Amino acid sequence: VYEHIDLNLDNPLLADRNLRQALLYGIDRAAISEQLFDDKQPVAQGPVSPLDWVYDSNVAAYPYDPEKAATLLDGLGWTKGEDGLRRNADGEQLNLTLMSTSGDHTRALVEQVIQSQWHQLGIKVDIRNEPARVFFGQTVTQRKFTGGAMFAWISSPENIPRSTLHSMEIPRPENNYAGQNYTGYANDEIDALIDAIEIELNRDKRRQLWARLQAIYARDLPALPLYYRAQPFVLPQWLKGVIPTGHQYPSTLWIEDWKVGP
Repeated sequence: VYEHIDLNLDNPLLADRNLRQALLYGIDRAAISEQLFDDKQPVAQGPVSPLDWVYDSNVAAYPYDPEKAATLLDGLGWTKGEDGLRRNADGEQLNLTLMSTSGDHTRALVEQVIQSQWHQLGIKVDIRNEPARVFFGQTVTQRKFTGGAMFAWISSPENIPRSTLHSMEIPRPENNYAGQNYTGYANDEIDALIDAIEIELNRDKRRQLWARLQAIYARDLPALPLYYRAQPFVLPQWLKGVIPTGHQYPSTLWIEDWKVGP
C-alpha cells in the first residue's frame, strides 16, 4: 500500500522537476513514520515496494534535507521575504494546495506535519480536504486538484504501472476521464519501458527494465513517495504457519500451511 502525493504537473509551479525534488527534500518522512506510526511504516522511495523482487535498492533516495531544499528553491528564483514566505521576482507567492480525504484522522495528521515543514521552507500550504466520494469521484479522477492529492495505491507483486504512469492513461474529457495518470505525467522513455516490460519474458531483462523505470521515477517525481502502509494482523496464539504476504495476494492462498500449534 503506497501512500503518496500525486502532483498536478499542469500547474506551472509543479511542472519544474527541481521544485518537486525540493518538496520531497523538505518532508521528514522518517520522523512521520517514527512519531505517528511507531516506526512501523517504512519510508517509500517510489511505487515499487522493497518486498517486490523487481525493487531496485540503488534507486535515488531523498533524505530530509531542508538546506538542500532551500538551495533548490533559491536557484529557481523563489526567495524568502521578511515574512518568511517565498516569492519570485514578480512578487508571486509560492503557494500550494494539499488535498486528501476528509474524516481520515491519520491523513490529517500527516498533512499538518507536511504543511508545517513546507512552511519552514517558506512555502504557504492550504489544506482543503473533501469527502472520499467527491475526492475520488471527481477531484482526482478529473484532475481538478491544482497542487497535491494525497492517497494510496494498492498493488500486487510486479504490478506494471501502465494506468498510473503511461501518457496514454492521462484522464481527459476526450477519453471520458479514463486512466489513472492523475499527475498528467508524460515521458516517452517511461512509455517505452512499460510497453517493453509487458512483453518481456526474460527475468533478468525484465529486472533491468524495472530498474530503469524506478530510476526515472525517482528523478522526475511525478508523485511524492511518503511511506508503505503497514497491514496489522491479529492472530490466535494457537494458529501457526500464517505468513502475511505484504501485498494484495491474501494469506489464505497458503492456507494448507496453517496448523494448530501448542
